[in-house]
Amino acid sequence: MTKTTHEVRHITSSIERHVDEVYAFVAEPQNLPKWATGLGDDFHKEGEDWIATGVLGRVRVRFCAKNGFGVVDHDVTLPSGAVTHNALRVVPNGAGSEVVFTVVRADDVDDAAFEADAAHVQKDLAALKALLEKR
Repeated sequence: MTKTTHEVRHITSSIERHVDEVYAFVAEPQNLPKWATGLGDDFHKEGEDWIATGVLGRVRVRFCAKNGFGVVDHDVTLPSGAVTHNALRVVPNGAGSEVVFTVVRADDVDDAAFEADAAHVQKDLAALKALLEKR
């Protein structure tokens, strides 16, 4: 039987802020560079997409429409043309929130790179938590 799924890791962070406040912040693309460092600092809108320039080169980011379900999924198109789907959710956790980012391991990613990717996402979610809880 051919394997059709990939290894995933769900990286989470509990944030002591109401889910609506966290979602509103996370769902605004221009806030991304304030807490997520993976795409780079130069982040601007170009048509329906956002363009980021950083360690991955010049990438195109397209976010899903704002919604009432806490979904902030976004596709990142790399310079090679490869597209990575990023699942990001903000869900209620008591009076606060849980932010969940699903890291999917691509076929060509070794153990060290997968661990580094997961660690980077954890660092970004910790930065988001610190930023929102100090407000």
